[in-house]
Amino acid sequence: MIASVRGKVAAVSPDGAVIEVGGVGLAVQCSPHTLAELRVGQEARLATSLVVREDSLTLYGFADDEAKQLFELLQTATGVGPRLAQAVLAVHTPEVVRRAISASDTSTLTQVPGIGKKGAERLVLELRDKIGALPGAGAALVVGGAVWPEQVRQALVGLGWNEKQADQAVAAVAEQLDGQTVPPVPVLLKQAIRMLGTIR
Repeated sequence: MIASVRGKVAAVSPDGAVIEVGGVGLAVQCSPHTLAELRVGQEARLATSLVVREDSLTLYGFADDEAKQLFELLQTATGVGPRLAQAVLAVHTPEVVRRAISASDTSTLTQVPGIGKKGAERLVLELRDKIGALPGAGAALVVGGAVWPEQVRQALVGLGWNEKQADQAVAAVAEQLDGQTVPPVPVLLKQAIRMLGTIR
């Protein structure tokens, strides 16, 4: 298995890059986040995952090992292949995905094209126990309090409220917390929706 590649970036396209390694150009499929860090002519190191199919060998590249591990973990869930796993990482950072699965935050997961409510619930059910075993997952949860406002705001906008209403609800929920331990995102989202009930 090819665990990583290091070499000069020969080309960058909308969905991948070519990395020259020992005189051989390797085509690597990458998410937009990873591609944004690559520059043609400069050296780069990508963590990689080789997906073998009967009719193809596809190399997927990631900016770091954390994203690669999550990409491989996502594929252990029913109905998730490499393309869908890569789509998840194209929409969210690994930390956001981990927090969403750990907190049963299906609204964040359904922001990914191809993942509906049932698919998001299945991801949570099948991966919640596994997600904590990944390096750094504990740290991601500890800092969750600093990230929840954006998650709740995005979820509210996705449910149909405008950005101003979402901001007002997030601010109101934050005032209620007032230094208390931050509950899971789904609990915070329900509180925000209750506050918006009379506005909509």
